Amino acid sequence: MVAVLNPLAYIAQRWTPSPRILRRAALSAVVMSVLIIVTGGAVRLTGSGLGCDTWPKCTDDSLIATPEQGLHGAIEFGNRMLTYVLSAAVGWAIIAARSVKPRRTGLSRLAWSQFWLVMSNGVIGGITVLTALNPWTVAGHFLAANALLTVATLTWLRTHEGDGPPRVRVPRPVRRLCWALVGAAVVLIAAGTAVTGSGRHAGDSSEVPRMPFDYVTAAHVHAVFAWLVCALAVAMWLVLRVVDAPADTRARARDLLLVLLAQGAIGYVQFFTDTPEILVGAHMLGSSLMWIAVLRLAVSMRERPGPSSPEIPAQADAAAARV
Repeated sequence: MVAVLNPLAYIAQRWTPSPRILRRAALSAVVMSVLIIVTGGAVRLTGSGLGCDTWPKCTDDSLIATPEQGLHGAIEFGNRMLTYVLSAAVGWAIIAARSVKPRRTGLSRLAWSQFWLVMSNGVIGGITVLTALNPWTVAGHFLAANALLTVATLTWLRTHEGDGPPRVRVPRPVRRLCWALVGAAVVLIAAGTAVTGSGRHAGDSSEVPRMPFDYVTAAHVHAVFAWLVCALAVAMWLVLRVVDAPADTRARARDLLLVLLAQGAIGYVQFFTDTPEILVGAHMLGSSLMWIAVLRLAVSMRERPGPSSPEIPAQADAAAARV
């Protein structure tokens, strides 16, 4: 009897992607994850959240937007169609990760996790429409999109590494400081959903329920966590220089500071100018870039050498392990 290969195994048997193709495939999923977050924000900011008033169809009688739904229907349906582009990018990443030789099971599992996150977020998006943009489901939809961005970014970063055991590059206190920064960034993003849920951009021109928070108070709480993230990022940048961390790790700390500076400026300007739509959209893009920068910094705290990876200087590795 001849074993029948599944489609992925069949492709993997006949194709081996180069490291560049593998990284580009993973990066395409990151780019599309950011784009789906930004365009999702555009749907809300243009009041098109209920442009398609049901799910999974756009209307009770049509799978696609109809002329009667106007621009709002086109915008909402366009965002739904963009999910297929995202799925194609994730699919490319899955195929490339599965086809690399020697087989990298951990990388393949990370890529497959993106598929399940795309599917689950599609269901959450449908629930959001069916509940008429309930602010709690809107927040869940945004957080699920960020979960996808997290896994897509980690997949991309893993394509630059081998599969050897992780080896630390900085002392333990520095790694703990970095984990504090990651935790504060997570809370910052979550707090931003309260600002959105209680703010003026409800996602539809009709009366949409809001979260039971005072918008100004929610914005101030969000700002407190933003300042905490900034303080931790500055501390990371200084500490990495003191311990003479690898140049790429110091560069990622610098990049994070630059993103936070721009993001903070946009945040304060939008607050004092009554949250204009264009600045809110820029702030959402900045949120995604900030989170990517945080993850890049966190991953650079260690490295995973592969069979052909250069050795870490023994004295640096031993010194980090002793602390």
